Amino acid sequence: MLEFHTLDVFTSTPYTGNPLAVVLGADGLSDSQMQTITREFNLSETIFVQTPDDPAHTAKVRIFCPACELPFAGHPTVGCAILLAELANEGDFMAEITLEEVAGLVPVQVERHAGEITAEFVAPVIPVDAGGVLPTPATAAEALGITAADIGFGAHKPGHWQGGPDFLFIPVATRDALRNAKPSGSWLDMTAAAKTRSIYVYCESEGGYESRMFAPEHGMPEDPATGSASAILAAQLLASGALVDGTNRIALSQGEDMGRPSQIALTVEVVGQVITQIRIKGAATRFNHGQIANLPL
Repeated sequence: MLEFHTLDVFTSTPYTGNPLAVVLGADGLSDSQMQTITREFNLSETIFVQTPDDPAHTAKVRIFCPACELPFAGHPTVGCAILLAELANEGDFMAEITLEEVAGLVPVQVERHAGEITAEFVAPVIPVDAGGVLPTPATAAEALGITAADIGFGAHKPGHWQGGPDFLFIPVATRDALRNAKPSGSWLDMTAAAKTRSIYVYCESEGGYESRMFAPEHGMPEDPATGSASAILAAQLLASGALVDGTNRIALSQGEDMGRPSQIALTVEVVGQVITQIRIKGAATRFNHGQIANLPL
């Protein structure tokens, strides 16, 4: 039997945020077994905790969505780090967790104070241009079921960035456009041209941005909170002229239109208009644990 815990991530309120399954003691599992267990949980992502390759690190982890493995993902990183720190500590505390992910080492600082537990991780890589054919406003609008006038605001226009996973970022001009956006008739044409399967749609909000993330080809029709996309958004914001040299702190919200509001804190360090570090912070709360049957090889 394998021990598991489930958490709601990027929230302190149960049944909001992004649910996550964490499977402990996963060293003996094959890739196909982990994929099968992920499909059984039927959540956007499941993270499997293994013995680290370097004993100086906390754990080696593998992250799967229902359709495939991911080299890095934000809400599994936050949720897993919080769980491991919480299992090892009682009362208020600060803990340093280092996760070995496929994309690289991810250091995470976990803190519990006055009943809330949060984690902040440093993104393992600085995002780069992912290439592909960027959609025109008309193409993006058709794929999202909105109008061409809804696409873009200020200097923000579609961009495709990669930092482990990749996302096509599509800015929209209003909250109504964000609310109305959904994968529509020419969706597959747009994702094929851009060479991506994940679309992050965002608009301005007070103090930051609101967003939605669609990845139906990954088995995620919509994701309530996407930490990796929130980190990679830093490159999109820099290209849009929205970041200044120094420390940029940006409030992100996601999942509102799914009834699962999530809050993500993005911090971007910029020197000479070059990103030097990206950090993502959020809370998590446990709501279930138990055992699952191991699968035959």
